Amino acid sequence: MELSSKKKLHALSLAEKIQVLELLDESKMSQSEVARRFQVSQPQISRICKNKEKLLADWCSGRANRERKRKRESKYSGIDEALLCWYHIARAKAWDVTGPMLLHKAKELADIMGQDFVPSIGWLVRWKRRNNVGFGARHVLAPPFPGITSQTQPTLSLKDFSPEDVFGCAEVPLLYRAVPGRVGACDQVQVLLCANSRGTEKRRVLVSGLQAAQRCFFGVSSEALPASYHPDLGIPWSEWLAQFDRDMGRQGRQVALLLAARVVEDLAGLPGLCHVRLLPLSATSTTPSLPGSVVRAFKAHYRHRLLGKLAAVQSERAGTSLAEAGVGITVLDALHMAAAAWAKVPPQLIVSSFIQEGLASCKAPLSPDKASEMPAVPRGLSYEEFSRFVDLEGDKPVSGVCKGEMGTEDEEGSLEDAFDPLPTKADALRALGTLRRWFECNGTSPELFEKFYACEEEVERLCCL
Repeated sequence: MELSSKKKLHALSLAEKIQVLELLDESKMSQSEVARRFQVSQPQISRICKNKEKLLADWCSGRANRERKRKRESKYSGIDEALLCWYHIARAKAWDVTGPMLLHKAKELADIMGQDFVPSIGWLVRWKRRNNVGFGARHVLAPPFPGITSQTQPTLSLKDFSPEDVFGCAEVPLLYRAVPGRVGACDQVQVLLCANSRGTEKRRVLVSGLQAAQRCFFGVSSEALPASYHPDLGIPWSEWLAQFDRDMGRQGRQVALLLAARVVEDLAGLPGLCHVRLLPLSATSTTPSLPGSVVRAFKAHYRHRLLGKLAAVQSERAGTSLAEAGVGITVLDALHMAAAAWAKVPPQLIVSSFIQEGLASCKAPLSPDKASEMPAVPRGLSYEEFSRFVDLEGDKPVSGVCKGEMGTEDEEGSLEDAFDPLPTKADALRALGTLRRWFECNGTSPELFEKFYACEEEVERLCCL
């Protein structure tokens, strides 16, 4: 006797399940008759009736995959729902959402929810099927992003990345202790600035250009500095990009970095970057890799801070000229002032500048706030004079070593004997007392005292380590 083969299971899609419910509601057919019509078992029809409300809700939402036959619920339903909500918001803003963007956002949401979850490609495919998510056609390096060349990566576009993941950077020449009317050719450093197109992330400032500036850096911990320092001429692109790639990898992100074509050509032999994709600007394009208004705002804040520091020196030493006061400015001073100036560049200016340069999309471009772009004009200078001072550097870099900060060969052999001893904990505590006493005697505002208290508390904490 021949054994009958096992009956093959026949699963119904969402659309077919809705037809089953319509037949049961509108006709006098029994569940068994409907089961025979759809070639399924009667218990399966019974389960469909039991889940009627949920099936109708999925159908009416318009988001469910109507051809999917089985809906397996995710173990991470909270992440599923949050990501779907973010996806609909992104599509409403006309973002071209891609797979890498969804994987990054899913991981970010999981971290926020405190769940140990690492999204995979397989998980993303199932998530798309569950929620009937599909991507539209992608446009490769098309307007509104002019001036981008795709010779090295022809399939990449700014549209492949969310605005938060598009970064621009610029190498800025800076005469770090120049004063109005006096410029020292050997006083130039190179400053690397990098920010994303939404102004929500600014990379740590990097300063390079002066060799062996040992006097000011003696005893200084590089980890404690607010900016990075490279004591050789030129920007160390390979090291900087490798660190950027590691940082983005730790965050589980894929980002785009706009660079000048000449820089990308110099990096031809660089080992592959896993998380930072380089988008070189065309060599014939006038579009900067970091908007010029952002660079100018940085220089304006730096020069404003420099003049304030020099004015304080003049008030202490009667008869001192600005040029004489400027001689005492070191590269370490410049490092701190550059970090402070970069922090003062407002996010709104960065956003509007990226939009105006065509490096970010916006249906209604924002006009930059000129008041936030430029700090107040310092006393003793007209607006035109300060503007010329801000734009002091030429396009052609001037390299050199600042003699005022160089040590002699004898000094280099015995730094500890050549320089003043490093400050102790007792020195730091005495300095705090002196500073507070000076505030008390000069009518300081309560707001400034609050900042001082925070500084005092941190110094005291460090002294206890």
